[in-house]
Amino acid sequence: MADQEEKHVEETQPAENTEIIPNEEQPATNGETTGVEAPPGDQTQNDAEEPTVDDQTVEETQGTEENVAETAEGQPAVTEQPEVSEQPAADTEQPEVSEQAAADTEQTETDDVAKEDQPPADIKGDDPTEEKAEDAAEEQREDVKIDGEEESKPVEEKGSDLKKDQSTEAKTTEEAPQQDQETTTTEEIKTEAKEDVSFDATATVKFVLMPSGQVVTLACTLGQTLLQLKEHFSSELKMPVSTIILMFDGKVLPDDTILANLGVGPNGTVQLEMQSADPVSTPIKPYRPRQEYHMPDVLTVKVESEDGKGYTDVVVEIERSTKKKPFLGGYRHKSTGVEYLNASAQTMPKVRPPNVIERYCRDTQTVHQINKPQQTTNDMATQMTKIGVYVSNMEDKLVVPGKYTTADEFHAMRWSKIVIIQKYYRRWLARRYVHKLKEEKRARVEWERAEELRKKKEKEDRIKKEFERRMNPNSKEDFDLLFHALEKWRQEEIDRISNTLTGAERKAALCMLLDQETQLLAAIDRHKLEADKSNKTKRIQDFLAKTASPKKWKSKDGKVLEMDTPYTIRAKELQDIYNSINMKYLTQDERLDVLLTLKHTVKEHDCKLTQEIIELIDREADLLMRGVKEDNLDGLRKRISTLFLQYIKTPTFNPEASKLLKVPQDPSTLRKNIYFCPSCNNYLPSTEFPLSSNSTNVGKCRRCAKIDNDARVRQDFSHYRYMLKSLRRAEETYNDGSEIAFLLQETDLRYLVENIWNGQSVLSAWEDLYDLVMVRWNKHEEWSPWNCILLTKDEASAHDKLSALEEGYGQVFIHKIKQKQTLARNYFSRLPGMAEIIRQRAGQRDMGSRGPSVAGTAVSRMPQKV
Repeated sequence: MADQEEKHVEETQPAENTEIIPNEEQPATNGETTGVEAPPGDQTQNDAEEPTVDDQTVEETQGTEENVAETAEGQPAVTEQPEVSEQPAADTEQPEVSEQAAADTEQTETDDVAKEDQPPADIKGDDPTEEKAEDAAEEQREDVKIDGEEESKPVEEKGSDLKKDQSTEAKTTEEAPQQDQETTTTEEIKTEAKEDVSFDATATVKFVLMPSGQVVTLACTLGQTLLQLKEHFSSELKMPVSTIILMFDGKVLPDDTILANLGVGPNGTVQLEMQSADPVSTPIKPYRPRQEYHMPDVLTVKVESEDGKGYTDVVVEIERSTKKKPFLGGYRHKSTGVEYLNASAQTMPKVRPPNVIERYCRDTQTVHQINKPQQTTNDMATQMTKIGVYVSNMEDKLVVPGKYTTADEFHAMRWSKIVIIQKYYRRWLARRYVHKLKEEKRARVEWERAEELRKKKEKEDRIKKEFERRMNPNSKEDFDLLFHALEKWRQEEIDRISNTLTGAERKAALCMLLDQETQLLAAIDRHKLEADKSNKTKRIQDFLAKTASPKKWKSKDGKVLEMDTPYTIRAKELQDIYNSINMKYLTQDERLDVLLTLKHTVKEHDCKLTQEIIELIDREADLLMRGVKEDNLDGLRKRISTLFLQYIKTPTFNPEASKLLKVPQDPSTLRKNIYFCPSCNNYLPSTEFPLSSNSTNVGKCRRCAKIDNDARVRQDFSHYRYMLKSLRRAEETYNDGSEIAFLLQETDLRYLVENIWNGQSVLSAWEDLYDLVMVRWNKHEEWSPWNCILLTKDEASAHDKLSALEEGYGQVFIHKIKQKQTLARNYFSRLPGMAEIIRQRAGQRDMGSRGPSVAGTAVSRMPQKV
């Protein structure tokens, strides 16, 4: 038996089948640190209790069997090596083992090997190669179990040493005939395997999902029943428990079967097949693993007490180290190439106990060195003419001693030289300063010239643009400008006639002025007709482009995504057809092709509109075939275009048009925010009524107000509209919740500019409204009519740079500004909208010193509301 033990040790030692990996190898990866031998002093929690080879022979045998079992986990072929047992070791003799002894210990040995070969419960390999290898190893273990059980003897009385001594001998007899060893059934094996097993131990269960063949690995306790596993997969796969069938060795298992009855031991592995009872209606779905598990900061671990009677809860705090774990080496199996790497434990270093020995400190005896220069004598030799020696004196020089300089003279000379150097340096500084001033002056003059040219160019462009607007008006603002210019010219002519003519001459001049005004109004109306025609075509094209535009949104990475829906594709087709039927200079065949496409498009819906379009299409096609000129078909083609546009604007035929129509399709929405216009006697939505800050009722609609303005007042608010836009953009940059600037309308700003600030800059008296802006008087408070000042753009830029108003303005000027702001407060505080805001501000600061008391009324609801 001792010989067998020595033989088994030599055959399974890692020294012959593995090679040591030095520290220069690649670092270990996750999931590859099982079964690793750490060097002395760096043992992990998993292998800290494994003895080394140098201790005892029996302990060395146990350690090597564990290494072989761990090698079998990655590669099953390493677990069984029958050729090793047939060759003796180099320094021992091959013992002879009888067949009876091998048969007696085969069952015990195979059970032990099967238990040692199982991976830990918390390690699950998802690699297909490892799964196939583990499956093959499991099949081999099951064969070994069955063969050893048929001829097993009562081996429970033998010790664990005999189990480990004869493990190699059982492998040599694995290829023996198996026909005469089948005397014990599989059910007896399962019953015997259940006796000495703890149900709290864990095992690895592999579920093969049929028919896809997907393998799912779970760590389960031996006391779990198959019904609990079915309930788990029922929640994961979203299917009823009754349709899940679990099979083992081709047999359906009942729900009350536990894993220990299947013959698997602690840390063992077992494979089950999962099928569906109704594969047609309820097939097994692919298993999708849950998201990556994130370990919590605190764990509660159950640790067995020292007396072994219970468990103690230990709270473990997880320390998330940012540094990379060190590479501690390992070894590689020569036959299979599997690498086993050493791991380090996450434990705190041992605290060094304080030294109780009393110690004393003292100064060291150090030599202080000092470097001191010293001048020494240097001996020189000279050579003179004498008897037998001739020295030439052609290059000799006569040295005459100069005037002796005292210390006072030397210092005076050095001071004079210093003064000369300072004069030249100061001259250089002065020239550099003057040169800098010249450069600044040149840059300033160049900037002023560029600014003057820019302003001149902007003014020319503005005048040119205004002239273009007057010659070719297209928008409402352009016609307002024309009517304003006409009214200004009329007033000037009336004043001139009134001042120069009297009597009949004055009446005749006024009649001639009236005729001229009538002609100008007729010309403006002709421009209106042309503008309406061009604007109508532009509005139609904008409408078609909006309906055919794809849906757009911005993604997380900032890119703009576009998506075409069936409705937008339909709108795009209708847009192309509309553009085609309005094209000119088409041949007869091309025109007939366009009409045929239009006919097939409107034929999809049968209604009065489509029937009329089809009738007109047939009429035009008949006239084209008769050779009628195209000039005579313009009216017919306009009718077809108009009816098809009406077809496009119908939401039934073009669903995208419903979002752009002014009249909503739902009649119930017409009852909300609808007001009555007393001028045109129409009920219109609230957006059609202009409201100012001093409005107490709704009044006229925009169209009636424009007609009244063109006929009588003829005011142009384009300057104030531009100024109001600039003011609102400036207030948005402050981002301090300013509100009053967004409540004012063009009429309110016109009153503020003309009546409060007299239409000119308060500093330079500049009167061009295009160059004037409204800015804050105190930039730390929000803009309001009583906290503003009218300046030019350059003056406003300089005013905004002031940190304190007293630094840039005098007391007289500040008092003048305060007076104008008080006038603005008295006027605007009576407006209903301003009164509410002032009341809110009054709760935050004292309003008594800032102006008169405020009294206002809220805006009343209109009785005409439907």
